Amino acid sequence: MWLRGLSRGILTELNRAVTSKAGHTMQGNRQLARVYVTRRIPREALRLLQDSGICDVKHWDSDDPVPRTELLKGVAGIDGLYCLLTEKIDKELLDAAGPKLKVISTMSVGFDHLSPEEIKKRGIRVGYTPDVLTNATAELTVALLLATARRLMEAVAEAKNGGWGTWKPMWLCGNGLSDSTVGIVGLGRIGLAVARRLKPFGVKKFLYTDFEPKPEIAAEIQAEYVPLDKLAEQSDFVTVHCALTPETNGLCNKDLFSKMKKTAVFINTSSCLFLHRGAVVNQNDLYQALTTGQIGSAGLDVTVPEPLPTDHPLFALKNCVILPHVASATIATRTAMAVLTVNNLLAGLKDEPMPKELTL
Repeated sequence: MWLRGLSRGILTELNRAVTSKAGHTMQGNRQLARVYVTRRIPREALRLLQDSGICDVKHWDSDDPVPRTELLKGVAGIDGLYCLLTEKIDKELLDAAGPKLKVISTMSVGFDHLSPEEIKKRGIRVGYTPDVLTNATAELTVALLLATARRLMEAVAEAKNGGWGTWKPMWLCGNGLSDSTVGIVGLGRIGLAVARRLKPFGVKKFLYTDFEPKPEIAAEIQAEYVPLDKLAEQSDFVTVHCALTPETNGLCNKDLFSKMKKTAVFINTSSCLFLHRGAVVNQNDLYQALTTGQIGSAGLDVTVPEPLPTDHPLFALKNCVILPHVASATIATRTAMAVLTVNNLLAGLKDEPMPKELTL
């Protein structure tokens, strides 16, 4: 039995290794689709792609982005592309790929890196990964909110640098969630998931603002729909989960901060959905609000640019906690994203419905 199993394994590897003169791997008499993967991805996802029996897979086996010159060479003649937010899928790349490219599958919810008009013009299908990030992002939002409000990063630093001395009644006191008002800017899947997790902490009231009221969603957490100004004025915590649009670009600015409570905690984790959602916040205005005492503190998982230069003034502030865009960084979430990306890609190559297809 084990010999038969070993033989099957050897034959599988031989099939993968047989390449035609045209440069396409063959399996039996069937030409395999050429697929390029632009980054090192979870093994489960890569194995799923390799074992599909329909692909000749080449990938950039590194945690760092593939250089543009290498990417343009790597995509030549491919049928399918597995990409990340870091790869600009524009006319230049599509021209380099050539007319055989039929499916692009991006390991992201956002698609700022894609050129929809160019892709649509060529009849290329696109897969993406919505919904997968919701729980991880909501958890990270709560963690960042608590770390910011309770001054945990300051406390860790004091414990390390010798600042921990005798007990002082008001030393490192922060703000708690009990009996507080939480304002949610953008009550979508993630905004709702955050509220669900915050409610057991004893939050007294949820406010939300959005493009329009969402009574069915809001009913679950008994949230009240209010204008942004009122949300700013009444909230002890403001957490941002809105999409980046021309209307929301710079939405969180000096005008908004000037209306917030002086003890208010401001949180932005919305960048996990789109590449540049940090632009929802005017960082210069945020810096001024934090340094002049307009608001109490801020926690960000997104900045402009990313990565934020280490000499940026926000890093010098004790009342600002900045994370390196890790909202979706759980093993289970990243693996699920990668597997969904593969399944979208395989479905596109087989001309089948994708689990999650982007409408261009």
